[in-house]
Amino acid sequence: MNINASSYDLSHMQSCANGNLITILSIDGGGIRGIIPATILEFLEAQLKELDGEDARLADYFDMIAGTSTGGLVTAMLAAPNENNRPLYAAKDIKPFYLENSPKIFPQRCGLLGWVMGLLNSVMGPKYDGKYLHQIIRKNLGDTRLNETLTNITIPTFDIKTLEPTIFSTYEAKRRAVLDARLSDICIGTSAAPTYLPAYYFKNQDEQGNSLEFNLVDGGVASNNPTLVALSEVTKQVFERNPGFFPIKPMDYGRFLVISVGTGTRKSENYSAKSAAKWGVLGWLFNGGSTPIIDVFMQASADMVDLHVSVVFQALHSELNYLRIQEDNLTGGVSSVDLSTDENLEKLVQIGENLLKKPVSRVNLETGVFEPIENGGTNEEALKKFAKMLSEEKRLRQLKSRPSINETSN
Repeated sequence: MNINASSYDLSHMQSCANGNLITILSIDGGGIRGIIPATILEFLEAQLKELDGEDARLADYFDMIAGTSTGGLVTAMLAAPNENNRPLYAAKDIKPFYLENSPKIFPQRCGLLGWVMGLLNSVMGPKYDGKYLHQIIRKNLGDTRLNETLTNITIPTFDIKTLEPTIFSTYEAKRRAVLDARLSDICIGTSAAPTYLPAYYFKNQDEQGNSLEFNLVDGGVASNNPTLVALSEVTKQVFERNPGFFPIKPMDYGRFLVISVGTGTRKSENYSAKSAAKWGVLGWLFNGGSTPIIDVFMQASADMVDLHVSVVFQALHSELNYLRIQEDNLTGGVSSVDLSTDENLEKLVQIGENLLKKPVSRVNLETGVFEPIENGGTNEEALKKFAKMLSEEKRLRQLKSRPSINETSN
């Protein structure tokens, strides 16, 4: 059985009261490393298909899907409607999309001359012009707007004119039409990583003529791991639309089910204080083919969110409802956000597949280190359990939303 896609619009948040859980999927930013969560999500959706049939899609099971940067693009692809009002992309289609388009989004320059030209371009402007990325996003998402997604989504960006995060969410788009931007504009904005891709300007106007201007860069500046953003947006919806959903505690995280998928990180072979102490502006921008300042603030953002969410879920004894899947031992080219050679892309696919076989891990609240959970099984096994929970939640909501015999007779 499948829940009708249209039942997952904002008004459907009220139906959370028909079930036991509020379900959230969160996807980090990370350029071409989006291949890693794409591989993870393909496995999760395959499990849901085994339980509920071939037509099962992730958007049918999550009350909120959140994504930053490359994760924002994945979010839009999973939640935007096609001509049949079903998700534009199945999870299994995301990985081929990256393999086909990444070399065109991030064209590689060969040899010493190519490296020098790339460095000069990066000094004078963004490393890539973004034209192909903008083209493929507009082609796929068209004029679809935020309020049209098949489930609630939230995508962080950062406005460099106001120096404030701009969070695009289905919830706010329903409340304020002027925030109901095209998904293509939102995805281009959240992907505009400083030094890599150009900042993005657009203007949005509602039917009454009210307008807003946006001057956006990568959402990773504000929240590379958008899990907390998603929790905040869902909590606002629940409290405003159904204040009785939490009948005892003001916030019962036992009723949240959260899957947060990272794009991998490099926790070894990084930078040293001895080296960084000598860096000026260029040193922080270019070091061994990487961009230290970007690496630092995006990874710090992602790790702090995981730490905060872990603290809350563990403190409230709800840690089994929070699954963070992250590879923290990337080395060499696979740690790059833009090395789009065929060889490197295939390595990222393999990393995603290997990550499924690795033990479920959780951040140690004292050391901040990601550690395997005792008797926690593998990520693959955990996703199977979560798929079963998602399927059961969907069926429970369907059962409780059906009219009773007395109602139908009347």
